[in-house]
Amino acid sequence: MSQRYGGKFSPGGITGNSGRMPAMETRHRLQGRPKWITIAATPLLLTAFFQDPAGLVANLAGFGLIAAGMWMTGEGLKAEAAYDRRRVARRPAIPRKLFGGVMAALGLGLGAFEPGAIVGSGLIGIAGLGLHWLAFGADPMRSKGMEGIDSFQQDRAARMIAEGQAHLDQMKDAIRRSGERRLEARVAIFEATVQELFDQVREEPANLGAVRRYMGVYLMGARDATVKFADLYARSQDAGARAAYEQFLTDLENDFNARSKQLLEGDRSDLDIEISVLRDRLAREGVRPADTPPDASGDTDTRPALGSEDAQTLDDLLTMPEQEKTKR
Repeated sequence: MSQRYGGKFSPGGITGNSGRMPAMETRHRLQGRPKWITIAATPLLLTAFFQDPAGLVANLAGFGLIAAGMWMTGEGLKAEAAYDRRRVARRPAIPRKLFGGVMAALGLGLGAFEPGAIVGSGLIGIAGLGLHWLAFGADPMRSKGMEGIDSFQQDRAARMIAEGQAHLDQMKDAIRRSGERRLEARVAIFEATVQELFDQVREEPANLGAVRRYMGVYLMGARDATVKFADLYARSQDAGARAAYEQFLTDLENDFNARSKQLLEGDRSDLDIEISVLRDRLAREGVRPADTPPDASGDTDTRPALGSEDAQTLDDLLTMPEQEKTKR
């Protein structure tokens, strides 16, 4: 049965209360290449049945290894795309692109194997591994943005995010039973709101305690409500139930948005405190007087600014009072 398409700019298009569009899956720019390499290896599969038993096994194993290696490489590209999208991310636990390249190299070596030509087939495999590295690059081998973050807290946050994402995936699976793309888009918009909260927890795992209920109990409740609504709407097409469910998603989205803003405001307050503490320390060191009378221009600090030529570094700034006394 055909379904009416609806988007942001379509008549009656769907957007969330915050105007946010549904989250799009992050796609690596090279993600389409592995399938073409798998297609290019199909001659091994087609000619396998015209070989002797040893050649049959070698060709089939070669094609299977190349196909599996390209699948593994595709998963590595997805992981790399997610790594690049986030400001704070751990390196992938498994170097999928590396494993994919090794499997593809073994497949090429088997496909090119001939009795008495082991060295030649090995060289072909090594060349394939090098070409794979040139085509897809290496896996991210270092975590980024995690300096000063407690690894234990990061692990707890990752587990909670995985649990919350599982609830979201179940919500999306359940709403598909309703047969309404408009409702699927509405759930996708809610997911984008939740992902924003997930990103904040990834960047600052210390916020996990403040949002644990949102990522656990509230998402579980949203999943259960979605499952019940999808079953009811698929049977009865009840417009009242649909309106109530959409209002429920709007209210829940508002709650998640408010919580995200509170976390941002808390981070801003922490930054203000750090700046205030640093200023007090500078004042105690005699670098920046606590109460400096304003000059003619109204500026309360007559000393050279941090970005001036007289004070390019913090060490220069700390030695400025002694330099001024020497000049006098």
